[in-house]
Amino acid sequence: MQGAPLESYVGEIAEIIYQNEDNGYTIAEFETKDIMFTAVGYMPSVSAGERLKISGKWVEHHTYGEQFKIEIYEKCAPKGEGAILRYLSSGIISGVREATAKKIVEKFGEDTLDIIENHPLKLAEIKGISAQKAVLISQSYIEKMGASALVMFLQQYSVSVNLAAKIYKKIGSGAVDFIKKNPYILCDEIDGVGFKTADSIALSMGFSKTNAGRIKSGTLYALKLNTTFGHTYLPRNILVSEATRLLEADSAEVEFAVESLIIQGLIISEKTDGEERIYTYAHHCAEKYVAEKMRDVAGVCFEEDDAALLKQIERIEKYQNISLAQNQKSAVMNAVKCGASIITGGPGTGKTTIINTVLELFKMRGLKCALTAPTGRAAKRMAQICGMEAKTIHRLLGAGYSDGDDNLTFCVDEENPLAYDVVIVDEMSMVDILLMQSLLKAVKHGKRLIMAGDVNQLPSVGPGNVLKDIIKSGIVKTTYLTEIFRQAEKSMIVVNAHKIIHGEMPVYNGKNTDFFFANLPDANRGSDYIISLVTDKLVKKYDVSPFDIQVLSPYKKGIAGIINLNAKLQEKINPFDIKKNQKDFGDITFREGDKVMQNRNNYDIKWTDTETGEEGSGVFNGDVGYIQFINHSLKNMTVIMDEKSVVYDFKNLDELDLAYAITVHKSQGSEFKIVIIPVYDGPYMLLNRNLLYTAVTRAKNVAVLVGSENIIRKMIDNNKETRRYSGLCDFLARGDTKVDIGASDENFKDSKGSLS
Repeated sequence: MQGAPLESYVGEIAEIIYQNEDNGYTIAEFETKDIMFTAVGYMPSVSAGERLKISGKWVEHHTYGEQFKIEIYEKCAPKGEGAILRYLSSGIISGVREATAKKIVEKFGEDTLDIIENHPLKLAEIKGISAQKAVLISQSYIEKMGASALVMFLQQYSVSVNLAAKIYKKIGSGAVDFIKKNPYILCDEIDGVGFKTADSIALSMGFSKTNAGRIKSGTLYALKLNTTFGHTYLPRNILVSEATRLLEADSAEVEFAVESLIIQGLIISEKTDGEERIYTYAHHCAEKYVAEKMRDVAGVCFEEDDAALLKQIERIEKYQNISLAQNQKSAVMNAVKCGASIITGGPGTGKTTIINTVLELFKMRGLKCALTAPTGRAAKRMAQICGMEAKTIHRLLGAGYSDGDDNLTFCVDEENPLAYDVVIVDEMSMVDILLMQSLLKAVKHGKRLIMAGDVNQLPSVGPGNVLKDIIKSGIVKTTYLTEIFRQAEKSMIVVNAHKIIHGEMPVYNGKNTDFFFANLPDANRGSDYIISLVTDKLVKKYDVSPFDIQVLSPYKKGIAGIINLNAKLQEKINPFDIKKNQKDFGDITFREGDKVMQNRNNYDIKWTDTETGEEGSGVFNGDVGYIQFINHSLKNMTVIMDEKSVVYDFKNLDELDLAYAITVHKSQGSEFKIVIIPVYDGPYMLLNRNLLYTAVTRAKNVAVLVGSENIIRKMIDNNKETRRYSGLCDFLARGDTKVDIGASDENFKDSKGSLS
């Protein structure tokens, strides 16, 4: 009956019939001193033999009959020697099996658990238990009880099991007490816990909206949140405004919190040109370091005889059967003569030709070169084009995690720098300020750094505007490539990319073209047409697999968004089949044969080369593959990515997304044979020239736009980038080292825009 009080029982988990590791849903046989029955509910981390108090209601299952549905549960320490023995014999405490459990209970009886928790060294009185083992047993018991208590405490606030485990790992056995004293410690200390979650817990516990701790945490969160929009700092007035809105607080309270955080050193105040900039400590350090180190690297000059160098370039031209334009030769000479140089230009302007020429020159000099890029796919493309190994920046720097810590560390740094004379970085527009800091730490003084990229591409996903800021500062010799070379002129993809960036409409649907537009203003018709292109029309026309075709949408949501398109494409390309295993994870159904993408860097995950058997580790954000096997008994999934077999535990499936359709932002650094781009109305910040340009330049052989011509025009006309607050250019300009790079480019003028 609705509204009826909950019934409660105290007893033991006799047997776990079923337990879902993802959400903790459990079916168990529960035994009291009087009865045994089936209990169901969300009980993460419970094991057979554990003593619980459960509260809930009796329900009738249509197949299995009467069951007790648990709504609340709490763990109880086992009582009585028999219960304690069963509990310890279950194996849930590390280092204790049935024989050891029997010895301990025989020795200490009903005091066993108190001894384990509070007097562990007494366990060493038992033969076979050393002092070290005794401590480990105690730690395991305390951790088990502490973790369980935390999971149960946080469950009422809808915090997932995985996140609760992360919180416990960070805070430890006193986590519940810490959280009760200051719930805001969750968003201050734990990645993955937002302020709203912590605030909801705090307010439910009776904390006031005017609590000083709340105002400080909310203000710090507002600053950190905006780094996810690309900012390295916020002007003080904007931070106060953002925090005031978030907290529904008085601006004077937020101002006081800002001052308090500055005094504590948790945030940094930097006054520049009449503006007070507020940084997180990490981003302030990063911008200052990058500026100082970049001035140091750029200040190095290598003596070269220009005439002799030009003759060497001419010999390479003859040997490679190429002809370099004058500004390409300038770029090559800058790369050889300068400690730091930049090559920037769009598709078809010859960046690759320059890099290959530079590599030949350094080879002639006996110099050791490293090729690197921000993503795995960009590095792979670089390796193919240059004919030598290229690594991601993270792999080049030996990225990994220290024991017992989730913080990323690098083996290569100032103390252990790169053993290369030259470092060449491609796709520089994707490098954020923190990654640039790590890279520069690894570059020794007196070595060369060459940065190549397209400044008109979308900026990095992470905070900062590194490439643009360095160019704008004038501190590094920069070559702008604007000429499209004859071979590239044959491609309307290249021609139209340059038209777009110059504010002109693309030309499409010509004879023998590689650039098409389907005028379908209705999004429903357009999405259906996209499905037919991927599964039928383009497959037949170009004799390719659907996996060779990539849909790049500006949007996540909506009819033309990737969520809807992925669902439709999966249904068409890889529908449900009784013979195929599948796994539901959140809102996604993964199925054997599905196209998937890695959505974050994982440096520790193991892989095996399917051809050579070579083993290694590391899968990177943007890597694309397909699901080969789903094994429910082993609770894992095997994915093939670039001829590498990668095994994912079910608990790590949040690292994967379906990839029949991906966002334009996710496509950066990648290249696809055929690209389809939906162009429909959406959020203003996504309908801009840079995004359309980036999407078009991802196509290698064919680009197809589907949607409204008016929206294409709208995107091209919108040349206003959402402003990024970054201070690197100003930090760079404060130094004395400055070189003349000629007239400034129109593309680097400040643009005004609203805060994301």
